Amino acid sequence: MDKDALLKLIADDDLGLLQVKPKPTGAITADERLITSFEEINQFIKGNGREPTAGNGVQEHRLYARLKGFRESKEKIEALKPYDVSGLLPDHVKEIKTISDIFDDDDLGILNDDAESIFTLKNVPKETTMPDYVAQRKPCNDFAEYEDRFKQCQADLAAGKRQVRPFANEQQIEAGYFFVLKGILLYVAEVGEREMVDGKRNARLRCIFENGTESDMLLRSLSAELYKNGRRVTEHGDRLLAGFDNITDEDQESGYIYVLRSLSQKPEIQSIQNLYKIGFSRVPVEERIKNATEEPTYLMAPVKIVTAYQCYNMNPQKLELLLHTFFGSSCLNIDVFDGAGQRHTPREWFIAPLEVIEQAIHFLLNGEIVNYRYDPERQEIVGR
Repeated sequence: MDKDALLKLIADDDLGLLQVKPKPTGAITADERLITSFEEINQFIKGNGREPTAGNGVQEHRLYARLKGFRESKEKIEALKPYDVSGLLPDHVKEIKTISDIFDDDDLGILNDDAESIFTLKNVPKETTMPDYVAQRKPCNDFAEYEDRFKQCQADLAAGKRQVRPFANEQQIEAGYFFVLKGILLYVAEVGEREMVDGKRNARLRCIFENGTESDMLLRSLSAELYKNGRRVTEHGDRLLAGFDNITDEDQESGYIYVLRSLSQKPEIQSIQNLYKIGFSRVPVEERIKNATEEPTYLMAPVKIVTAYQCYNMNPQKLELLLHTFFGSSCLNIDVFDGAGQRHTPREWFIAPLEVIEQAIHFLLNGEIVNYRYDPERQEIVGR
């Protein structure tokens, strides 16, 4: 067939059989994902009349952290400007090109030292250590909003309602928690969006210090410092598991979740470190355990109340079951004989550090427990 005949055949294709169109793909490009994620922020502002802020729930905090990341990226600003219907993005991100730009952009004041030259090395330790986080602090402009929290925490510590305990793992770092770092009380005000880095979760924090400074260190950086020079502060001893505030006569008390330690004199029990019973009771725990020496579930021995949580408007039995399932791999396997000689196998005793049990309770309440599991060999909570 010659060229003219072929062109005539194409021109006579009334049904469009020869007009081959590329098959659309269902794959979403990186640019489309970026735009979609930005549109979620636009929809939030449209529905709420304001920008997303930190500390108002997991979903809103995620949008807040996402918007913060967009504003700090020149490439993302350029890509999203056509979709910025709410005027969220700056016109540009300052570029660092010269030494002067570096000094001008020193928002944390790391390079501000009028007393001595930054190029003069003094008192340098002989061994290599991690950089001191103190150099990353800056004055906290809204410290007045947090000052009463520090005073209340100190009062709780003095009254024994809070305790200072060893720092165990980075999963203990959550917004609203207190820690002691090198003798200074700090409060975790904000936790940014968590990301997986080298198999572990990391996030940008906002830490407020009792001396009126703040830092935006990373979660794992704070964790490393706390391992070396820090402690954690427990939650208020009277804190409720549900409805932490504003409990009224209309709220229904549903029982107690408690953690006990055995006072058994038997060597096979005494030799087990971090052995605790996690249980539920509808009556005050003191009343529930008064006959512990006669009950197999308490190992036929006296017990000590380590901590107890009063529950409102929830199902403590379900919470107890979830905790038993979470720590199931570390359940104590032992036979106990009652006064009549009958054998029992208690299933409510678990081998796990107390701070890990408390952290698991916290993860259950905020819904993050699905992201973690308990490692019985390392005796710590790890990411899935």
